Amino acid sequence: MNVNQLIDELPSVDSYRRYGKINRVVGLLIESKGPSASVGDVCLIHIKSGRKKIMAEVVGFKDENILLMPYTSVAQISPGCLVEATDKPLEVKVNEELIGQVCDSLGRPVSGMTFTKPVDSVATNQEPPDPMKRPRISEPIELGIRSINGLLTVGKGQRIGIFAGSGVGKSTLMGMIARNTSADLNVIALIGERGREVKEFLEKDLGQEGVKRSIVIVATSDQPALMRIKGALVATSIAEYFRAKGKNVLLMMDSLTRVAMSQREIGLAVGEPPTTKGYPPSVFALLPKLLERTGTNAFGTITAFYTVLVDGDDLDEPISDTARGILDGHIVLDRALAQKGQYPAVNLLKSVSRVMNEICSPDHLKAALKFRSVLSQYSESEDLINIGAYKQGSSAAIDEAIHFQPKVLAYLRQSEKLNVNLQDAVNQLIHDFGQEMTSNGI
Repeated sequence: MNVNQLIDELPSVDSYRRYGKINRVVGLLIESKGPSASVGDVCLIHIKSGRKKIMAEVVGFKDENILLMPYTSVAQISPGCLVEATDKPLEVKVNEELIGQVCDSLGRPVSGMTFTKPVDSVATNQEPPDPMKRPRISEPIELGIRSINGLLTVGKGQRIGIFAGSGVGKSTLMGMIARNTSADLNVIALIGERGREVKEFLEKDLGQEGVKRSIVIVATSDQPALMRIKGALVATSIAEYFRAKGKNVLLMMDSLTRVAMSQREIGLAVGEPPTTKGYPPSVFALLPKLLERTGTNAFGTITAFYTVLVDGDDLDEPISDTARGILDGHIVLDRALAQKGQYPAVNLLKSVSRVMNEICSPDHLKAALKFRSVLSQYSESEDLINIGAYKQGSSAAIDEAIHFQPKVLAYLRQSEKLNVNLQDAVNQLIHDFGQEMTSNGI
């Protein structure tokens, strides 16, 4: 744009700054008389005691007042504080220098790193890609985990839920995927995590090599609900930025449940009625809008993994049920399997990849079906076998399941540091389960 064009646009530039005044604070919510602003816009609250400004977002209206929710605590806010409108929603600054950095909920590197190259400003609230312009998923992605590569094959651009209770190994599983994936880069959002677990995940689960190819967004459990939601939106926006540049991005979010809980806090604070188990309607509006932003588009792909906390291992609670209906598959981590020493504790019979049939060879699918069949048969007969009530020869199907059980366990178990590529996982599956068992059990 040249100087003459800038001069021509000067008459249309809005040079006014609009202010309002705070008249009420109730819990997490701030009521302000003015300024003129739209839902989703960022406002700056001027603290009387100094030059500090607190960022807040417009979340609703009540009579002639606007309702704000701050990105930090409300501790220093007092009646009469000025509220300045910015007339724009939250944006995050992104370029390739962000790779290898740990950032806060607003996408700012916690190391204090400053950009040395030009940056792009990306809006955190964006629309999902046009469904008619989404390419179909046609190619598998490497994850480095034998049981997932072979039996729950994930495609580039697929969205998967990891459903697990607390302490079943989902952070370890995420770290293994992040270290071993063939994606161009990882974007990892830690939403609502304990402060102690953040560094533990970075150093133990992700490791130095994993950090170098990742952008990590951290919003710990002590931060306001709005900051936790913004962490999820910022991570998704960063992934979308690199997808638009033709990259194959791996997005991992731990956890989707805490994003939903954060939206519940906001919804109840602004007066929404609680519906299903205390969750207001805005929660069930937010989830599909957030999840549909990932996947494929005309430029690249975002393969997404979302962890979902299941209270008491109940897979039918509202958030789990909603997420399972939106996502392209789910991986269930079973506490009973973890207690038996099977890691990763993937319950194959409760897990499914909805695009596996589209991206795998017929031999691969046949062997995977055989694996599921013998695993299911053994699970149904396990009690009889363990107490010695089953006699060999009574059932050919049970005999076959017993024959294959050592190979089944060997295939499902994998040490944390081991990387099993997709081709090796498929070859082993076809070799061990692709042939029919003969009458003599060989």
